[in-house]
Amino acid sequence: MLQTLKKFFAFCGEENRKMFMASIWLGVLSAICSAMRIPAAYIVIRALLENNITMTTLWTSLAIIVGSVIVTILINMKSTMLQTRGGYRTCANKRIEIAEHLRYLPMGWFNANSLGEVTSVTTNTMENMSNVATRVVMITTRGFLTTAIIAVMILLYDWRVGLITLAGLLVFMGINTLMQRKEQAVSQRKMDADERLVAKVLEYVQGIAEVKNFDLTKDTTTQVHGAVEECRKAAFAMELPSVAFIFLQFIANKFTGVAVCTAALVFWFNGTMPLANCLLMLICSFILFEQLDSAGSFSTLFRSIDIGVEKANAILNVEPMDIDGRPIVPENCDITLEHVDFSYEQKKILNDVSLTIPEKTTVAIVGPSGSGKTTLCNLMARFWDVQGGRVTLGGQDVKDYSYDSLIRNFSFVFQRTYLFSDTIANNIRFGKPGASIDEVITAAQKARCHNFIMALPDGYDTVIGEGGASISGGERQRIAIARAIMKDAPIIVLDEATANVDPENEKELMEAIRELTHDKTVIMIAHRLKTVRNADCIFVVDGGKIVQQGTHDELVKQDGIYRHFVVERRQAAGWKV
Repeated sequence: MLQTLKKFFAFCGEENRKMFMASIWLGVLSAICSAMRIPAAYIVIRALLENNITMTTLWTSLAIIVGSVIVTILINMKSTMLQTRGGYRTCANKRIEIAEHLRYLPMGWFNANSLGEVTSVTTNTMENMSNVATRVVMITTRGFLTTAIIAVMILLYDWRVGLITLAGLLVFMGINTLMQRKEQAVSQRKMDADERLVAKVLEYVQGIAEVKNFDLTKDTTTQVHGAVEECRKAAFAMELPSVAFIFLQFIANKFTGVAVCTAALVFWFNGTMPLANCLLMLICSFILFEQLDSAGSFSTLFRSIDIGVEKANAILNVEPMDIDGRPIVPENCDITLEHVDFSYEQKKILNDVSLTIPEKTTVAIVGPSGSGKTTLCNLMARFWDVQGGRVTLGGQDVKDYSYDSLIRNFSFVFQRTYLFSDTIANNIRFGKPGASIDEVITAAQKARCHNFIMALPDGYDTVIGEGGASISGGERQRIAIARAIMKDAPIIVLDEATANVDPENEKELMEAIRELTHDKTVIMIAHRLKTVRNADCIFVVDGGKIVQQGTHDELVKQDGIYRHFVVERRQAAGWKV
């Protein structure tokens, strides 16, 4: 338990840790105030037995009790506020820290498993930590401190009864330790089940179109139901052992109380304990464990806190790319790849690739699916690090740049544009946080999306669904282009940006792209002939290598992949029913 507390306080950060430590010291004062009931009772008992009871005696006892109650209430209010604030701030800060950390992880780390893990940690785990951890730390520390201080006071009044009390506490702690060890095995299962459930729900929601299209509703919901059932079983397996151990703790406390009563009576009968002390010990036996029972019950959740901290730290400990470069402003935007090698785990994607893209030129990258086109572009913006060779921007290795100063030079428009559940204006502002509404409107007009935005019920204040589900694909692409126009980066990467656009939207989209790419370095990945034929240079990628390069007119005369690409597109364009 102490090890978990130490780990949790280290997890909290300096400022929040100070709040928790202050609350624990306040808890010590609260425990002392609670224990003041013992001397208050002793004053009255002794006066009664000596037939020396006076109003002064009663008022003194009452003053001690009332004073200790008031001080305890005030201390507990302050202590609760400190721990609550510390708990919520810790979890809020860790969510932000995880979000910042994810920015600098290589893109290859993100997959179905990692997304489920991140989602589970930042939602379920952090929510449990903010709610549960605060209560657990507060109730357990207060319960153990109060019991320990009362036990010390008993020891001061009579060392024999004090030893019995300490023996009972040791039995309690032994049972609690066994419970913690038992929880250790099942808590991990519960956390894993939570992650799997989140991953399966995400997979089901994100793939609902495919589920319906291929009539996989039964199979997919069965997987979700299976994850829910496993989560239920794990929760039950986690709670079941706790019930038995909590009952044993309860029995140990009650038997210790009975032992204290019995010993006090025996010592009084044989004349080795004054009657006042005997009566006081009888009272103490009832108040000794009143808070320890709650502390013992809540201590079952310490393992959940421990695993929660480990889960969050596991994400934060994922090795980020080396981003501690210099804030470089490149002299030009020439991009060069020199003998670049890159693999996804064991699969070779790029093999000894070299190319140069001069500033303010338009290049196209074409090739079969899976040939490495998108990977090439991702390496330029350092979404991944090369395993061999190097990538330079303006003559400087991209690894020499701080990541923020590097990515400032790139704007991406992907085939599948992601828009956030927010207003259209704020989605466009992602390209320039803090931009005025006039700047947003100007960017939207250039991107040819102003008209359809104004036709929406709330115009630029219209909140679109997560992923932009409430607007069409072409409209999403134009908003993404408006976002890129707002960023005004010197290098534009178009990754199949027009692949899934209907003919009605294509004209508007191409006009938006022309606005975006004016006087820029443009790198386009495309399969459409009219998209690539006017490029200054076309790179043909196959099997992770540059197999051809040149202008459209040059490549179409050569026998190779590009000419086959052109012929196929012309045949497809001329096909009629």
